[in-house]
Amino acid sequence: MCRNITVLRGLEPAATEQEIYAAAQQYVRKVGGLTGLSSTTKPAFDKAVAAVAAATTALLAELPDRRVPPTTEPPLRRLANAD
Repeated sequence: MCRNITVLRGLEPAATEQEIYAAAQQYVRKVGGLTGLSSTTKPAFDKAVAAVAAATTALLAELPDRRVPPTTEPPLRRLANAD
């Protein structure tokens, strides 16, 4: 498991589309070994990110609520709270 992907289940308020998409990007970059995108890798990357984001959205909708919220905030929330 990629240690940099933050737990999205149980966030208050619930994970946003942007947070889910960012997590999907991290996952696809890690699994694909991509540090940068080229014209030959971008279409496959975009397709994979969309599929992972859709699967993540469906998963989060179907899982029961967590009893305890995650211990860390997603990076987008940390950046927003830093302002």
